[in-house]
Formats: sequence, C-alpha cells, structure tokens
Amino acid sequence: MTTRLPLMLLLGLLGSGPLLAQEPGRRGPAPQPQRPDPMEDVLFAPELVMQHQRAIGLTPEQQTAITDAVKTLQAQVVDFQWKMQYEQQQLVELLGQPTVQEATVLAQVDRVLEVERQIKRTHLAALIRIKNTLSAEQQQQLRDLRRPPPGVR
Repeated sequence: MTTRLPLMLLLGLLGSGPLLAQEPGRRGPAPQPQRPDPMEDVLFAPELVMQHQRAIGLTPEQQTAITDAVKTLQAQVVDFQWKMQYEQQQLVELLGQPTVQEATVLAQVDRVLEVERQIKRTHLAALIRIKNTLSAEQQQQLRDLRRPPPGVR
C-alpha cells in the first residue's frame, strides 16, 4: 500500500541503526533467510480460491459468500486508506518541525499504528470468513495446490 511508505521508511530507518553505523565495505552479519508466513497454511487468499475454484468444486453459494467478503474488505480498506493518509501527513508535519516534540510525535505514531492494526484486523476477518466458507476437503485441496511439486523449490 503506497500510503504506508513514509511510516515504513521511518520504521525501516529506525530498525537499520546498526547497519548505518558500520564502516563502508565492512561486512555485517549474514542476512536472515525469509521465513514463510505461518498463517499461509491455515488461511486462503481470495486470489488462490478464485484461481482454483474449478479444481476445488466451489459452489455458486460459496463464490457469492467469498465475493461478498472481498467486497466488504475492499470498502473498509478504502476508508482506512484515507484515514492512514491523513494520520501519516500529520506525522510528517510533526517530524518536519525544527524542534520535534517527542511525546506528540509518539502519540501520532500510535494513531498511525492503530489504523494499521485496524487494517490488518479487517483483512484477517475477511480471510477467516473465506476459510469458514470452504469445506475441510476444499481447504486441503488448496493446501495441496499451493505446495510446489516434490523436487521443485
């Protein structure tokens, strides 16, 4: 989401302090390998369900329920994007002052993070609705379809 860029830059810079402190050319610790998302095997993205709807035998009723869940999610996320943009602009303005009031900025960061929490919670709720729409057999079929074939990484 592009509205998260200023915050992500800020948080990224805060988290990269040790890297910035290193001398140029000096090697730091090896980068950590990307860990798989632990929820990936228990929840199903709407795109995955749509991609394999025929293979898993998705019924018209299930398709309607999943479509409704996605529409609800999209409508809510648009509202959150507006709010996130506003709160991030406030944060940037506060940080742009010659003297930054720490307590005020941290309170604004809390507002930005609260909107982000609401977005994540809303997204998770939609994924739960999608999962609950699918039968246990359909869920297993999606897990199997998502896994790479043996010998392929």
